[in-house]
Amino acid sequence: MAVTIKQAQRPQAYALTVGGPRRPVPAPLEDRRQPPAAIGARVDGIEWATLERELDAYGCAAIRGLLAEAECRALAARYAQDGLYRSRIVMARHGFGQGEYKYFAYPLPDIVGALRTALYPHLVPVANRWNAAMGIDTRYPAVHADYLARCHQAGQSRPTPLLLRYGPGDYNCLHQDLYGEHVFPLQVAVLLSEPGRDFTGGEFVMTEQRPRMQSRAEVVPLRQGDAVVFAVSQRPVQGSRGSYRVNLRHGVSRLHAGQRYTLGIIFHDAS
Repeated sequence: MAVTIKQAQRPQAYALTVGGPRRPVPAPLEDRRQPPAAIGARVDGIEWATLERELDAYGCAAIRGLLAEAECRALAARYAQDGLYRSRIVMARHGFGQGEYKYFAYPLPDIVGALRTALYPHLVPVANRWNAAMGIDTRYPAVHADYLARCHQAGQSRPTPLLLRYGPGDYNCLHQDLYGEHVFPLQVAVLLSEPGRDFTGGEFVMTEQRPRMQSRAEVVPLRQGDAVVFAVSQRPVQGSRGSYRVNLRHGVSRLHAGQRYTLGIIFHDAS
């Protein structure tokens, strides 16, 4: 379905709360090419302490109202602009599911690059703490540009942020976004379409496999502009004898009707 907004109406913004209800706030940012400083201030306003606790407990956490409606519409409309992308993937051709997605080329659109740059340093403390708990020696620098330099020196130089598009009957199989030796352990997905209005079905799903236990499923309900932060492939869980690793995969359940667009922000680049 098409999304419509009256020209005279400013898009509604929301307070950035983790997991809880949306709280309207004034002066939304409506330009689809947000300057990095504006996005940075918005990301800094997220309740990061609460988000960290949810990540530790569940391996994922929702951020309510990260993007305004007009920003979501503008990003979804860019799916048709082929010059922005380095490649297009039709999922059925590779056994990934049904639907398709496109990887952005460098330079990234302003709002995508700004989100990637602004979100990364807030996730570094979790990533480093998780690696320490799992006995992994890798530590991540505080600035995203420094981490990208590490990826590029290892031959991982292709950008990984992407837009995904699903139609009726489409789905995304459970998977992990691993693109080479260097993997940042957290990533972000932002829902650009409104459930119930633009599409039905199509829920974000994550599974967690613990040693000698059956898999646990987690469904994260999202609204337009909401984001979910989640583990790429593994995280530590505290047991009676210390921490142990659990493996995670994520996907999208079958879409029943309409179209669903998502922005994916992955912090490591691809080889």
